[in-house]
Formats: sequence, C-alpha cells, structure tokens
Amino acid sequence: MEPQEEGTAERFFKDFGKKLDQFLGEAKDAGTRVEADLKNKYEELKVQAEKFKNDAENKERWKEVEASLKKAGEELERAVKTAFKKSGS
Repeated sequence: MEPQEEGTAERFFKDFGKKLDQFLGEAKDAGTRVEADLKNKYEELKVQAEKFKNDAENKERWKEVEASLKKAGEELERAVKTAFKKSGS
C-alpha cells in the first residue's frame, strides 16, 4: 500500500510543480506587460506635464502683455485728454 501512496504524492508534487512553473511564467509575462504599460503611461504623463508647463508659462506671459497693454491704454487716454483739454478750463 505504501508504493501506491508514494505514487500519489509524487503525482501531486509533479502536477503542483508544473502548475507552479506555469503560474510563474504567466506572472512574469504579466509583469512585463504591466511594466510596458507603466512606461507608456509615464511617457504620456511627461508629455502632458510639459504641455501644462508651457500653457502655464504662456498664460503668465499673456498676463504680462495684458497688463502692459492696459497701462499703455491708460497713458494714451491721459495723453488724448491732455491734448484736447480746453485751455483756460
């Protein structure tokens, strides 16, 4: 009866070993896919971050342009009022 029990245990461990090897192979493949996906996502995020940075810099520059134009408009308005101001008033 012992030889049969040993055969059963051997089959169990042989099947278990095959399943473990298969699992490890699938885990390795999944890890490789996940790593590739993460690298792609990282690259996408880098591009988006650079675009966001450029947009933010452009907005700051346009705020400066807007402030300069507003100041120039106010100075022009004062110059026009002074030029057309009635003398003696």
